[in-house]
Amino acid sequence: MRRSLRQPPPQPSLACGGGSSPSERHGALSPPQAGEGWGGGFATHQHPIRVYYEDTDAAGIVYHANYLRFAERGRTEMLRSLGHSHTESRKESGIAFVVRRCAIDYRIPARLDDALTVDTSVLAVRGALLSLLQEIRRDGELLVSLDVEIACIGR
Repeated sequence: MRRSLRQPPPQPSLACGGGSSPSERHGALSPPQAGEGWGGGFATHQHPIRVYYEDTDAAGIVYHANYLRFAERGRTEMLRSLGHSHTESRKESGIAFVVRRCAIDYRIPARLDDALTVDTSVLAVRGALLSLLQEIRRDGELLVSLDVEIACIGR
């Protein structure tokens, strides 16, 4: 079930592995509290993207696979806003994040020079899986919606 960005989901504990003690939750991520960090909401992160020539086809329309790249940037910047980077997480704890599943709904194309926003919302955390809703917008208008499931893996 999809959740609207207008209604933030319940505050998740972003911990890989599902353990209860800090040693069991070696990949724990702490989301900001309401009003901190992610633009006023704890579970929605916004990342601006500009559409460049390299992102488009000959008609100046964003090539469909590039929305996956935009979404990846949004997820990476969400982690970075929590004080974690992919490199540091892997180096310190052996934890890595991989896309397990992704469903994309293309609605309206983005075009050359458009200023877009990638909104990333955490919907659920279940053990080593994070369910995310990512929406790519132009001036508030929904262009593309991605339901993404991220798996937390170890060495």
